[in-house]
Amino acid sequence: MFEILEKVRLNDQIIYMTLKAPLIAKKAKAGQFVIIRTDKLAERIPLTIFDSDKINGTIDIVYQKVGAATYKLSEKNKGDFIEDVLGPLGKASELQGYNKVALISGGVGIATLYPMAKALYQNGCKTDIILGFRTKELIIFQDKLKEFARCLNVVTDDGSNGNKGFVTDVLKQKIETGENYDAVISVGPIPMMKAVCDITKKYNIRSIVSMTAIMIDGTGMCGGCRLNVGGKIKFACIDGPDFDGHKVDFDEAMNRNRMFKNEEDYAREKYCNLFGGEVI
Repeated sequence: MFEILEKVRLNDQIIYMTLKAPLIAKKAKAGQFVIIRTDKLAERIPLTIFDSDKINGTIDIVYQKVGAATYKLSEKNKGDFIEDVLGPLGKASELQGYNKVALISGGVGIATLYPMAKALYQNGCKTDIILGFRTKELIIFQDKLKEFARCLNVVTDDGSNGNKGFVTDVLKQKIETGENYDAVISVGPIPMMKAVCDITKKYNIRSIVSMTAIMIDGTGMCGGCRLNVGGKIKFACIDGPDFDGHKVDFDEAMNRNRMFKNEEDYAREKYCNLFGGEVI
């Protein structure tokens, strides 16, 4: 059993939790994740390790209420316990040897971007961070990321924060005005990462993507996170979650990611109807 030491609702959709997990905290590195099972009857879900504290033996997770499993997890509060937390899993991000990197995140992808930004900063790398959200109400961790960024740009789809646009607009402008990046790392919705890679490929800039969004079981057994990378079959949970973005078949990944949308919507609505709560 794993105790919830802190719980913060960042907005209507996104929740931040601190868990007591000393063995996981001792080994956790940027890019790795845990598998959580809220109770004995709950679905297993993979969540990125947002941060860890080896001294206090804690890990932080950030997640969005999307399906029945995350809705159930969101009902837990400080002082409650989670049945299972397994990790750290996945290969740690390879973040050494860079001098200048652009980090790009869409929405809750910031949960994966944050530990990368922190590690790059500690390695002496200069980072430009570009964040995209639908509206200003959904913006999170802007101040926390300023600590690690040489330059921080935040845009919204509707312009409600005063900066309307997409992360790709900002990236393209930076490149065209002379920024030379060793790599561009993007985390978030698959269409966004595909659009980022289309730009970096044009300018011959190394592109790394985190495919955490398609993981399910997290151990390679279910095959749900199967990917075509450079013509070879890979699994995001055990071969990644980071991959060369120029080799990922994003179209196939998007098609497979939509296969069970109706079932996911049904499970979420059923949970809310049974236990109460508004369906987002």
